[in-house]
Amino acid sequence: MSTYIIACVVGEFDHIETTSDNVCIRVYTPLGKGEMGRFALDCAAKILPYYKGYFGSAYPLPKLDLIAIPDFASGAMENWGLVTFRETCILVDPVNTSTARRQFCAQVVGHELAHMWFGNLVTMEWWTHLWLNEGYAEFAMYLSTDYLFPHYKIWMQFVSECYMGALATDSLRTSHPIEVPVSNPSEVDEIFDGISYDKGACVIRMLHEFLGHEAFKRGMNLYLKRHQFGNTFTEDLWAALEESSGRPVRDVMSTWTRQTGYPVVRVSERREGTTRIITASQRRCLADGKPDADDQMWMVPLSFSSSQSPSETIHKVILSERTTEVRLENIGPDDWVKLNPGAVGFYRVQYPPEMLEQFKSAIATKVMPALDRNSLVDDLFALVQAGDSSTVDFLRLARSFVDEDEFTVWSCLLSSLRRLWPLLQHTEMLEPFHAYCRQLLRTIHKRLGWQQREGEGHMTTLLRPMVIAHLVSFNDQPTLAEAERLFRAHQEGTGTLHADLRSAAYRAVLKRGGKAEFDMMLKLYREAEMLEEKNRIAHALGSIPDPELLTSVLEFALSDEVRAQESVFVMISVSANRLGHELTWDFYKRNCQILCDRYKGRLLAQLVKSLTEDFTTEERALEVEQFFVEHPHPGAERSILQSLETIRLNAAWLQRDRQGLSEYLAQCQ
Repeated sequence: MSTYIIACVVGEFDHIETTSDNVCIRVYTPLGKGEMGRFALDCAAKILPYYKGYFGSAYPLPKLDLIAIPDFASGAMENWGLVTFRETCILVDPVNTSTARRQFCAQVVGHELAHMWFGNLVTMEWWTHLWLNEGYAEFAMYLSTDYLFPHYKIWMQFVSECYMGALATDSLRTSHPIEVPVSNPSEVDEIFDGISYDKGACVIRMLHEFLGHEAFKRGMNLYLKRHQFGNTFTEDLWAALEESSGRPVRDVMSTWTRQTGYPVVRVSERREGTTRIITASQRRCLADGKPDADDQMWMVPLSFSSSQSPSETIHKVILSERTTEVRLENIGPDDWVKLNPGAVGFYRVQYPPEMLEQFKSAIATKVMPALDRNSLVDDLFALVQAGDSSTVDFLRLARSFVDEDEFTVWSCLLSSLRRLWPLLQHTEMLEPFHAYCRQLLRTIHKRLGWQQREGEGHMTTLLRPMVIAHLVSFNDQPTLAEAERLFRAHQEGTGTLHADLRSAAYRAVLKRGGKAEFDMMLKLYREAEMLEEKNRIAHALGSIPDPELLTSVLEFALSDEVRAQESVFVMISVSANRLGHELTWDFYKRNCQILCDRYKGRLLAQLVKSLTEDFTTEERALEVEQFFVEHPHPGAERSILQSLETIRLNAAWLQRDRQGLSEYLAQCQ
């Protein structure tokens, strides 16, 4: 048993319990909150036998305890037999927990229980191989959530939750390989990041598709059986999967785990009758668009779909050289061809304008599957950032999505639009940009309305609050007014504000409010018993449009009223306010030592990155750089470097596209 997974908890807790597969499972909660552990208990009781079947071995201990810890920096920790959780990652209230939070709790339980096999039963030899723990647990989390709640369509959400964030992070020059050498204790915290977790899970998903389900599962079972109660290197996993599949796993996958980054595949096409000849070439995908000095290459599993069968893969091939030609037969003159259907391969695709043009009607009519609409948006936006396309081209394509109704597609599209906000927040383009976004969201908002409908799908239930929250951010006055009306009715007892809408409603009230609304929200915060509700209110406080009150929010964040693990997100909420960005950075500089002593590790790195990466000038980059030279942050060095890289990307992007974007937004008025 590894020393890092030993835990002992002493305190007064309520608990509920059940037995599953001859294992006693208990959920421990703060006093009086026992029934809020019921959802997690039910999930755990079903996941244990599911994992036993999938992993080919039973959970080896006689008991499994899950416990909600009031003050806990991590989301959760997989101590063997005693899994510790932050309250908001395990406690579910039938009325006051939002749909998104309920889903998140199911995912966290699935992730931590996967560690009972990947991490605990079999442990990585050294931190270099951390991804064997975290990447596999992340992948298994989606397996278990899909098993428990198939209506969540969680593998569609994987692309917007996990895949796209990993692509964005890994396009930075300051990223790192999945297998990253670790020689100093301060480096350990740094690699618990989106590369080890999300890219790790994406590469495993790609490998699962490459090998096929049965061969992948046999290899995984062989790996666990062969190395149980022992330590492994990444090569041990490749050996087991090669044995089960007969495929060259080591040769293919070492290009994905030992190199930083991933490729962008540039394509062009020509026609010979009904034969479509696709030329595909690879180069490293970099956010700055500049050539890669290392001249890297990957073994890229290319796949193709066409408008004849948009949901089917019609051809597969490994791109092992710089360039290859692929011949696709029986493709009509008006048919489109798309690479990477389902967004399974961990790469981007750059299409020429004429191929992109062919996709527009398939997007508008939704003939193209949602995950492919997703990847088109995300790939084009990445190419915009790199300077290979213009922001105006992206905004024109985005208008093809005016009738879109899929949660995952909107999640991707709105994430891209949010990425433009830092560039425009201190320019004359901000309000025209908001107007463009409001117009884009108008149709879907009208279709969704404000209230859940009986029998609506889970993804629709997730989409509604996301659309409303963004309309609040984009200063849509009818939305702000209705959100405030619903809030007032809820407070007066004449109506009910659904938990899904509370975050947006609280922000709307504060966005139009002053001292009275601020004091009212603080009162509600102090009266709230449920931590999720406290967090909703605390994170909304940064929306107040008053610099003096924003300063009060920052001071409140460091007070004893806010739990240490949550105060980071309160400060980030202030920084996200155009009026609060500078205030928060100044506050951080004044309180740097206090914050370093308080957080350390991943929370500190997240705070530093969030407060600095939205600056948009070289002068700001130099200021941030000098500050951290004078005030070193052990364990956050990589996040600081990534922030500096992002600031400089922002500066180049704004300078490059400012005039064209200004003219386009003016025409949209």
